[in-house]
Amino acid sequence: MQARVPLSMRQVLLCGAAIVTLSMGIRHGFGLWLGPITMDRGWTRETFALAIAIQNLAWGAAGPLAGMVADRFGAFRVLLVGALLYALGLVMMGLSTSGLAFMGSAGLLVGIAQSGTTYAVVYGVIGRNVAPEKRSWAMGITAAAGSFGQFLMVPVESWLIGHWGWQQALFVLGCAALAILPLATGLREPRTPAASGQHHQSIGQALREAFGYRSFQLLMAGYFVCGFQVVFIGVHMPSYLKDKGLGPEVATTALALIGLFNVFGTYAAGVLGQRLQKRHILSAIYAMRAVAIVLFLLVPLSPASVYVFSSVMGLLWLSTVPPTNAVVAQIFGVQYMSMLGGFVFLSHQVGSFLGVWLGGRLYDLTGGYTVVWWIAVALGVFAALINLPVREAAIARAPRPALAPQSA
Repeated sequence: MQARVPLSMRQVLLCGAAIVTLSMGIRHGFGLWLGPITMDRGWTRETFALAIAIQNLAWGAAGPLAGMVADRFGAFRVLLVGALLYALGLVMMGLSTSGLAFMGSAGLLVGIAQSGTTYAVVYGVIGRNVAPEKRSWAMGITAAAGSFGQFLMVPVESWLIGHWGWQQALFVLGCAALAILPLATGLREPRTPAASGQHHQSIGQALREAFGYRSFQLLMAGYFVCGFQVVFIGVHMPSYLKDKGLGPEVATTALALIGLFNVFGTYAAGVLGQRLQKRHILSAIYAMRAVAIVLFLLVPLSPASVYVFSSVMGLLWLSTVPPTNAVVAQIFGVQYMSMLGGFVFLSHQVGSFLGVWLGGRLYDLTGGYTVVWWIAVALGVFAALINLPVREAAIARAPRPALAPQSA
């Protein structure tokens, strides 16, 4: 059977990067809504934090299913549904008047939408259409685009909240999410048979193979830590800085700096992944995160220290994404890359759930965020250590038995 003709790498990168710019950029500023929404609705911080925690958990739980559908039927359909759910969820966030409704909109709807519009689905298209020797670099380009979206959208969202109010800001973002619909056409892969010489698995075989493989388990554990750290910081740092007496412009600048330096960090991680062992890159990222948080907590807090910390964390923010996904493709191939990437990301989102929820819960219990900061440090050390034994070589598979020749 004839192998399908891959999409143009330029087309895949442009459309994939634009989609991730929108999907990741919109969500990066959600921490800016914590103060206005809780004050206007009379909710506790834990109510808001629990909704965002549910969002991250729903995103992770729906990720494997979205990846499975994208691997089987193509990313195009998944992106269309995800974009529509994203727009609906943002609008419903603005209309929710109870904590339960907010959890359903900001939590379930937006979380499911993100599973179909972010890295796992887009990276599956990249894996199938970009040559292996350029794959890590291409993933770095796409992750850098998502980082630029964070840098771009945070000041935009802050301006919208300040000038139009938090509800209208969400309605505008809902319209912006619909721009994913035309961009998805650039990732529409032709459905033609694969080459007969390729190794084929069923979904069940692929899952049993991956979950029984030690390196896959270690990657999932490391990604759990990544989710805990970045979502706790992204959602709770604006309120942490406000509690310490710093103005809202400091938090806005801090989140924007994370997004800006994330552009350089993710691109550098993708490039280095072509030259160095990816497990060493991942271990170094987690170790440096732990050191950065410790120094941030020990030095006197000021706008300057916040900006330095945000810049350093930005370099390390999503830089785990290209090497982690590239290792998954390197070990297991690209046939079920979106699905397996979705399961790895599920672990990330379980960590995100705990990071954002514990941030709100322990704040309400202790009156501060100190305990959660030190939990993030300990987890960083843990992740740095468990990534070192990861084996990056392609998994050894038994050859498929040859078919017996038919008699005339």
